[in-house]
Amino acid sequence: MGKVIFYEDRNFQGRSYECMSDCSDMSSYLSRCNSCRVESGCFVVYDRPNYMGNQYFLRRGEYADYMFFGMSDSVRSCRMIPQYRGSYRMRIYERENFQGQSYELMDDCDNIQDRYRMSDCRSCHVMDGYWLMYEQPHYKGRMLYLSPGEYRSMRDVGYSGMRFSSVRRITDSC
Repeated sequence: MGKVIFYEDRNFQGRSYECMSDCSDMSSYLSRCNSCRVESGCFVVYDRPNYMGNQYFLRRGEYADYMFFGMSDSVRSCRMIPQYRGSYRMRIYERENFQGQSYELMDDCDNIQDRYRMSDCRSCHVMDGYWLMYEQPHYKGRMLYLSPGEYRSMRDVGYSGMRFSSVRRITDSC
């Protein structure tokens, strides 16, 4: 079970909201969110309501200023990442709708282009586990949280024109 406390102001000041599950719109609880403290578990926070916009992965720790992880605005929604201890399996595809060159991953990949000689990753199918996909090699740049399911197009999840270059499993180190 995860727990995060969001604060309206930087450095854990102002009104707070304690969250132990997904929250699609934090404006019901806080007028803004500029810092947080993750007491347990892992979360993905978003800079727009309804799990949209830029995403940031948070594990146990203190985040005194949302600018620390490059957010352009305050935290607006969050998802708790379920604890998972099973195997990991994901198939990535070069083109939308599961077309083109494809590869199955069961481990982290720090550079999709170098390892698989794939020019791009435009769709994927997550069979097992929870993953983070990044726009740059070596787990850098904007990221996308992926739970089990089919992702026919990265445009459908708000990432039009973005090239994904690395992918990492979310392990039980939360």
